[in-house]
Amino acid sequence: MSDLKEKILKIYPAATFEEGDTLLVNVAEKYWLDVAGALKNDLGFDVLSALVGMDWKETMGVVYYLTSTSRNWEVISVKVVTESRENPYIHSVVSLWKVANFQEREAYDMFGIKFIGHPDMRRFFLRNDWVGHPLRKDYDANPDLNPIRMDDEVNEDDTRTFTLGENGNVKETPGKVFEEDEYVVNIGPQHPSTHGVMRFRASLDGETVKKVDVVSGYIHRGIEKLSEGLTYPQILHFTDRMDYMSAHQNRHCLCMCIEKALGIEVPRRAQVIRTMMDELMRISSHLLSFGCTAMDLGATTAFFYGFREREMVLDIFEKTCGARMSMNYNVIGGVIADLHPDFQKDVKELIRIMPERLKEYHTVFSGNVIAKNRLVGVGHLSKEDAVNYAITGPSGRGSNWSCDCRKKHPYAVYDEVEFDEVLLDGCDSYSRYMVRMKEIEQSCRILEQLVDNIPEGDIRAQVPKIIKLPAGRWYQQVEASRGTFGVYIESTGEKNPFRVHFQSPCFNLVGVMDLTCSGYMIADLITIGAALDFVIPDIDR
Repeated sequence: MSDLKEKILKIYPAATFEEGDTLLVNVAEKYWLDVAGALKNDLGFDVLSALVGMDWKETMGVVYYLTSTSRNWEVISVKVVTESRENPYIHSVVSLWKVANFQEREAYDMFGIKFIGHPDMRRFFLRNDWVGHPLRKDYDANPDLNPIRMDDEVNEDDTRTFTLGENGNVKETPGKVFEEDEYVVNIGPQHPSTHGVMRFRASLDGETVKKVDVVSGYIHRGIEKLSEGLTYPQILHFTDRMDYMSAHQNRHCLCMCIEKALGIEVPRRAQVIRTMMDELMRISSHLLSFGCTAMDLGATTAFFYGFREREMVLDIFEKTCGARMSMNYNVIGGVIADLHPDFQKDVKELIRIMPERLKEYHTVFSGNVIAKNRLVGVGHLSKEDAVNYAITGPSGRGSNWSCDCRKKHPYAVYDEVEFDEVLLDGCDSYSRYMVRMKEIEQSCRILEQLVDNIPEGDIRAQVPKIIKLPAGRWYQQVEASRGTFGVYIESTGEKNPFRVHFQSPCFNLVGVMDLTCSGYMIADLITIGAALDFVIPDIDR
């Protein structure tokens, strides 16, 4: 760590540091863009893992989490404070990390922070006529300011770019999303193949996609704002309701972040149970993805095949957790209830049948000439672009990017089990699909190693009746079903968090729709979306 500090000081001598779960570097805004370029190009921090907008009451700013794949996946954080609270701005880093595009738009939407040089500074979730920025501490929540509007929102083709003048004033330059003569079609928000309430506006040249504009926010629940008024145990319930196909993993991540802050050691039995539940969740998710991908392409039989085995997983969840979807199983310190007496028997039966079932899937769909024609070579995403857009999970590994959080930052008991990180180099929709199918095999392999080796002991550590995190900030990541899921918590020492931010993989996945769809047929847009496998509630947090 001292070596890294020295290198950063050579780049930016005025840097100050704060110790924590990761090294935090304080950088003045006027130097931020130059420092960011050096961090990426000279020190190898090539992944922007999270961008967290902040309002510290007296000041505003952003906390960035950067990962270096060349430095053994080392993570650092950078804090940049705006020079003005009344007119907050920070230089955009979209030119360095493409994933910052939507993340900066979210920070602009929720905090009003203008990102200098961002090419498309529009709101991301809220209506254009929304008054105020909800995550600011001085936000006026008077419902009269933002009544429930029953009128349709007019499409906003007007966008803007903010630049900084010589006198330090922020100047606004208008722009257009689509030109007047472009032919634009809507896909969604009510469309079966958008996998939820998502809307894509696509400009076409004949049947070829020229550009895709993502319109989100139709089911945004304001989870991060709600979290500010809740206790930590209450916040846990939100995680099952974002990516509901990563319910166990997401909740596991939030629990780990809180446990890290409190210094809680989770009992080994609970650690093993958590790992097994995470992998059962992954199997359930990938089976749903298989079925929905097939359905989006018109293959009804394959859809029912996938749901047949997924029912077995949901039955396992129901017996132990009491629910099939929003299980609410992980709690701070461990798990809420011990395993059902049938758990081991049911898991062994699932492991036993899955190899033959996977053969059936490949026979009925994977090897089908129509499926291959629709998936192979469609939706190209290079390894370089996967890194730049922080596309992790099966979609990133389908571009041959080794990015599995279970391998890079092992947690629970993942460092004690043998499994392969599935990597394919097709960089297309078929590779992304096949990674998921092969990951089912690896999840079964993990379960097989653990099912007869569940230790006896407590399922939950002793925790305070009232959870108060010490003052500070913490960040935790896990490998969810669709990629790296991150939780940021900043505490002032109270029972309510000062700030909670969820960095969802689906938010990044939808960010490459324009890149992966441009140049392909309009029918391919559905295929590409299915293979990326985003879940809308994970975006509309």
